Amino acid sequence: MVRKKNSGKVSVSRASIVRAVASSSAIETGERTEVIEKRLKSRARRTRKLALAS
Repeated sequence: MVRKKNSGKVSVSRASIVRAVASSSAIETGERTEVIEKRLKSRARRTRKLALAS
């Protein structure tokens, strides 16, 4: 049996995460992946300007 060594953290791009969430949601809702992905990207731009309450 071959075991892999733990090589540390794996970096995943934001685009990969958005695509994965969009495709998963598309399967569940029956909506097109491109539409969901576009909606997720547009919401991200709006929420960056929000400040957290202190």
